[in-house]
Amino acid sequence: MKALVIDDDRVLADLVAFALRREGFQVVQAQDGESALARWAAERPDIILLDVNLPKTVPALDGFGVCQRIREQSHVPIILLTVRDDEEDIIYGLKVGADDYILKPFSPRQLVARVQAVLRRASKSSDAALLEVGGLALEAGRRKVSVNGSEPILLTALECRLLEYLMLNAGQILLIQDLIDHVWGPGGGDRDMLRQLVRRLRSKIEPDPARPGFIETVAGLGYGLRRSSAAEET
Repeated sequence: MKALVIDDDRVLADLVAFALRREGFQVVQAQDGESALARWAAERPDIILLDVNLPKTVPALDGFGVCQRIREQSHVPIILLTVRDDEEDIIYGLKVGADDYILKPFSPRQLVARVQAVLRRASKSSDAALLEVGGLALEAGRRKVSVNGSEPILLTALECRLLEYLMLNAGQILLIQDLIDHVWGPGGGDRDMLRQLVRRLRSKIEPDPARPGFIETVAGLGYGLRRSSAAEET
């Protein structure tokens, strides 16, 4: 199991990471909202422990903002860690998608117990989890995607990996080399292979592949998935 710990307090983050590693977790860390979203997209953790009071290197990317952004695209369990004990803050944290809320200070035993409880709850519904963006509904575990409620379309492993990465980063343009590294691994692909893979994926999900509404191309830069299809915008 992999946990993402997001906290700008390095001492506390290291203590949380140590407690989780003792229980067999692989732990990755981030210190602000922007790096948190990047690590989440790259690492695909099984659970996220997220400090509310993150430095706002990007507007609206405190802990609540990060939680909301991730929850819009993923069902990954999120536990908020905070010194705030105001009821309105707790309610808001749950409203933007947190699965649990732990007040600081806390003991390592309490933290581990809450993590395990959240994971148990999540595992009961994981088979039904979908990644949904702009008319696309992806079941990555089954490599199937539905387009605007259509019958599921079977994807190859590479097509699924590419589409999932685009959906996790919907609304952003992903650089060509980053896409290659994610889909094939460092040194395992090239621009032409990516171009062909995008073409095959478009042939499956686009109503008109010659005029793509989901996957957009930015010449010389990369590709991105629109949060809503071009058809929905017109």
